Amino acid sequence: MDVSDAVRQRASIRAFTDQPVDDDQLRSLLETAARAPSGGNVQPWRIYVVNGDAMTRFRESLVDRPLEAAEYDIYPPSLWEPYRTNRFALGEAMYATIGIERDDKAGRLAQFARNDEFFGAPAGLFCFIDRGMGPPQWSDLGMFLQTFMLLAVEAGLDTCPQEYWTVRHGAVQEFVGAPENEMLFCGMAIGYADRAAPINTLESERMPLDEWARFV
Repeated sequence: MDVSDAVRQRASIRAFTDQPVDDDQLRSLLETAARAPSGGNVQPWRIYVVNGDAMTRFRESLVDRPLEAAEYDIYPPSLWEPYRTNRFALGEAMYATIGIERDDKAGRLAQFARNDEFFGAPAGLFCFIDRGMGPPQWSDLGMFLQTFMLLAVEAGLDTCPQEYWTVRHGAVQEFVGAPENEMLFCGMAIGYADRAAPINTLESERMPLDEWARFV
């Protein structure tokens, strides 16, 4: 598989099988993903893996635990165009795959709550960063996470990055034992896609090149 194929095949999977993922495979993928670039080679990512029994215990720890105030805004307040339309269109397309209408608040909340289960994935990771780091180091996290996701495709695994976990930051920090100076950026579901699940047929649209790139 070449890089172009991995980029095209990568998708945010929201329904996984219970096929287990081997710790050694995750360790190998993480070690290779650490070749991702970071400004000054500071390597700001701090990763905590939950797999197997740890995943079971983590899910149990969330039962009856309320959501928390997010530590950061996932989207800017009053998102503007064309970004607002991009986000809205994705949501509508995703819910359409599973037959949830726009006014079905209960159905949408139930699907949203599946984030707590990593969408059924047997493994997951949490990506933290030192609170003293700034926006450039946050961009480094993105490069590391994308590198990991492409390597996962090559290895036959599927993923779903989840900024959702910022509304569970306290619960996650407590469970994984992250120190107070570390801030949770996101989680990621890791496993094998349930190819029969309608929600996994979603293919998000991309804006035409001329709308966001200019050759000067």
